[in-house]
Amino acid sequence: MENAQKFRDKLARGQVCLGPVITCTDATITEALCSLYDFVWIDTEHNAMSLETVQAHLMATKGSEVAALVRVRWNDPALIKPVLDIGADGVIVPFVRSVDDVRRAVAACRYPPDGIRGFGPRRASGYGRLLGPDFARRANATVIVIAQIEHIDAANAIDEIVQLPGLTGVVLGPQDLSGSMGLLGQTNHPEVVAVMERVITAARRAGLFAGQSIGGGPEAQAGWVRRGAQWLSVGNDMGFLMEGARQQAGGIRQLVAGPAAKGAAQ
Repeated sequence: MENAQKFRDKLARGQVCLGPVITCTDATITEALCSLYDFVWIDTEHNAMSLETVQAHLMATKGSEVAALVRVRWNDPALIKPVLDIGADGVIVPFVRSVDDVRRAVAACRYPPDGIRGFGPRRASGYGRLLGPDFARRANATVIVIAQIEHIDAANAIDEIVQLPGLTGVVLGPQDLSGSMGLLGQTNHPEVVAVMERVITAARRAGLFAGQSIGGGPEAQAGWVRRGAQWLSVGNDMGFLMEGARQQAGGIRQLVAGPAAKGAAQ
């Protein structure tokens, strides 16, 4: 709960928050990256992660001020409930398409009377040490609920979606959004950009935290901050690994190719 509140406070103060997507199973990756970022996005939607693996990543954030957000596989209370019970600060719910979709996601994250979350926090309650009459109230007040806007239907309903009580923010999914518009992969297409800008504007106007998940390097990502995005998914662990490997291997080969080519010419 503490890191969830710290993440909210940073955004409320106007700080731009950055975080990596975690796709690998080794929790030491999360532990290492916590020193650099404001949140981690633990992705179960497109990666082979068990609940035990997710828990290990959550435990790796302990002792830091990094908020742990888990993108669940689908908008299903059966997937959301255990992730929160093992201590996630919040969830990212993918591929919502309607106001009702988002309403269900919000309800799955909160205890009654605000929602339908079943009571059984284990790690989230400090293994029972934090349970008390105000536990559910504090959990409801701090949990981070993010709707991922990655379909044109959701974008078209954004003015209603952002008015739903209990929704913390939205994050764009440019690839799937472009695909739903018949422009798959064309995330810089003017029509796609215009839709994303409209989503960010609607979220900010409603007092929600607007996020963006897009590649393109620092300049492109900073451009979305100038458009109003407040938090950015700035790449993933495997991408960082591959980019570092490419730079090192390419640099060495370039350096040794010069002397070798010169010697051959002589």
